[in-house]
Amino acid sequence: MGIAQRAKSLRASRHSASIRTFYPTATVKCDGPPVFRSQAARDAACLFDVNPSITSWRCMPLSLDYGGGVHVPDFGILDADGGRLLIDASDRVMPAEAVEIEASASRHGFRYRRLLPDEIYEGPRLQNTKDLLRYGGTVLALGDRLRLLSVLDEHGNLTVAECLTVFTETKPIAGLAQMILRGFVEVDLDMDLLGPETIVRRIRT
Repeated sequence: MGIAQRAKSLRASRHSASIRTFYPTATVKCDGPPVFRSQAARDAACLFDVNPSITSWRCMPLSLDYGGGVHVPDFGILDADGGRLLIDASDRVMPAEAVEIEASASRHGFRYRRLLPDEIYEGPRLQNTKDLLRYGGTVLALGDRLRLLSVLDEHGNLTVAECLTVFTETKPIAGLAQMILRGFVEVDLDMDLLGPETIVRRIRT
C-alpha cells in the first residue's frame, strides 16, 4: 500500500480519536497530542506515565502496511535504553495475524505487542495512577519541592501524611502527586491503594 494511503489512514484514526475525551485528561510523558481510541487505551497510557523504563510515548504514531491493509497501533513507546515499541491496548480488535503486524513493525525499526487485560487491570496500580494523574496539571512550587527533598534527606523515608505537612505553597496532595509523577519521589503503587501510611522515598539519580 502506498504512502498516501497510509497517511490517510493515520489522519483518519487520529481525527476519530480526537473527538473523544477519556479520564484522566493529564499526561506526563506524552509526546504530541493525547488522543485515545478507547478508555482501555487511555487506561494503558496511564501506566506508561509511571513506568520508569519508559522515556516517552506517543499516540497513534504511524500506519503499518501489512499487505491486506493498514493498521494504526495505539501507541509508540521510547524506552530508557533507546528501544522503540509499538503497542495496542487490550481491547484492540486486530485486522490481521499478529505475525503480520510484527513483521511490518520490524520493517519500521519497532518491536510490536498487544497488551493483555491483566497487565492493566490487575491490582491497584491503575487506580493509584489515575488518582495521581488527577493532579497532573498542577504547577509544583519550587520551594515545596526543595523543602520535601530536604526533609527526606534529613529524616529518611516518610509517610504520605508526614509529607503533606511540608507543603506551604502548593496544595499538599496535588504537590505530592506531582513529586511522584515527575520522578522526585516514589511510592509503592502495587501493594495497596495510596493512603496516609503509604511510605514515600526519595529517588536518587
